[in-house]
Amino acid sequence: MKTYNNILVLVILLCVSLSWAQQTPAPAQKEAIVIEGATAHLGNGSIIENSLIMFEGGKLTFVGDAKMKIARKGKKINGTGKHLYPGFIAPTKALGLIEINAVRASIDVDEIGEFIPHVRSLIAYNAESKVVESMRPNGVLLAQITPQGGDISGTSSIVQLDAWNWEDAAIKVDDGIHLHWPSSYRFNRRGENRGYMPNDSYQKTIAEITSFLQDSKAYGETTPKEENAPFKAMQGLYSGSQKLYIYADGEKEIIDAITLAKSEGVKSIVLVGGYEAYKVTDFLKQQNIPVLVQATHNRPKFEDEDYDLPYKLPKLLTDAGLLVGIQNGEGRNFQTRNLPFYAGQAAGQGLDKEVALSLITGNNAKILGIDNAYGTLEVGKSATLFLSEGDALDMRTNQLLNAFIDGREISLETHQTELWKRYMNKYENE
Repeated sequence: MKTYNNILVLVILLCVSLSWAQQTPAPAQKEAIVIEGATAHLGNGSIIENSLIMFEGGKLTFVGDAKMKIARKGKKINGTGKHLYPGFIAPTKALGLIEINAVRASIDVDEIGEFIPHVRSLIAYNAESKVVESMRPNGVLLAQITPQGGDISGTSSIVQLDAWNWEDAAIKVDDGIHLHWPSSYRFNRRGENRGYMPNDSYQKTIAEITSFLQDSKAYGETTPKEENAPFKAMQGLYSGSQKLYIYADGEKEIIDAITLAKSEGVKSIVLVGGYEAYKVTDFLKQQNIPVLVQATHNRPKFEDEDYDLPYKLPKLLTDAGLLVGIQNGEGRNFQTRNLPFYAGQAAGQGLDKEVALSLITGNNAKILGIDNAYGTLEVGKSATLFLSEGDALDMRTNQLLNAFIDGREISLETHQTELWKRYMNKYENE
């Protein structure tokens, strides 16, 4: 009887796991594919109205006008009246690390400690996540998987979102370290002094960060008797093989954080958030700092700010000559599917639509250091792209018809589309 019960439990667990499994990843591209007639948005600010796009072996072999007299071979897809885009790229997200916020066992986004750069998010990445799967129907095909928690939260990696496991998913391993800079103020919610006031621990936290950076740099300049995993994980920042992603919003915090990192020998820095970056654009340009701005669908933080500041922030920074990308803020893991609509909001504030598109394609690829293969539709680059019924930056018309990652035609079915079909059939038959 006991054996029977054990077998029954195993069968139930197997059924549950199968019911929650992601769509089977697509096999490698076997034949050439031709997409003709679509309006191709290249991701670098350019557009081809009547395009001819061909790819084979996972790489783009031709990007040009459909009027070109060139041999078409392989599977043909009619793109007339449709729109073609490079796959969207989502930076600084915990995709595959959190499945259900209310279930602690499904959360693997942080570890204990304030300085944990040696914690690698990639090895905890769940390629079969339902959340990851739900990104693809909106064109989000690549993501930077990023740990959270602590002052230095760990090391990120960049993945494609149709894989069997984390090894299969990885396209750039251990690309950067993530530093969460403290705020110089805090909000007091109680008593007569309710409101914003100085953060008494600001300088103390900066001193701790400074000490950690100095110790880790010194560790790399000597031959240590014992290995120190956190210090060892920081060495790529000083050699230039990794980027330091600094999360800071205030004018003071931005200047303090970047000045410190530069003074300690960090080679490559990316500002994440940058709510008040528009106030220090000259400083950022001088220091050659790109910015990953927060989601545009936000309210202003302070009463005396323009009501539409979050909406127009990407345009303000772009107009100032900065390299700008869009991420969707911390703690918004499940809203990553809305990434294209954040770019659409930036276009609604006067930013050229093709430039707005580049904020989640070509620019994000440059900022993350994967622009040699992804982010734009160019010959020789990865065939990671999708065909949409309409404007992909408009939630009303972003209806994907086909999507490809490295030339593999991936499934656009998800748990959500299955539920949609189920209940649409129910109500249509009533």
